[in-house]
Amino acid sequence: MLNEDRVRLMTQMAANEGELEEEDLKISSYYRKDYSSLHTLITVLWLTVGYGIIVGLVALGNMDAIMKNLTINKTITLCVGVVVVYVVLVIIYAIAANQFYKAKHNKAKQRVKKYYRDLSRLGKLYMKEK
Repeated sequence: MLNEDRVRLMTQMAANEGELEEEDLKISSYYRKDYSSLHTLITVLWLTVGYGIIVGLVALGNMDAIMKNLTINKTITLCVGVVVVYVVLVIIYAIAANQFYKAKHNKAKQRVKKYYRDLSRLGKLYMKEK
């Protein structure tokens, strides 16, 4: 005979199964700090690569103007400006990425917890029926 509570719980779990993916299980296997630190580091590395490419392309595009009036003071000022902009971008992106990945970890952890709690309830319903 069918148990209505068990059928209702299995239907709810099947409906929520789309939210719970392998990614959630992988994310929840990390500690929150480890997950956010790792992905923040990856974000900063890709920011560095992108910034280097953009600065290089801008420098190549404006090479005539840069070389035309090149002095030591202008070179130092230009380099300091490039480094300051890079440091500001790294700080902003690192803070934003850290917050984003902490929130992503928390949401994945909650979905996995709910899934395991429902599995436990389903197991108890099966045991109760026997």
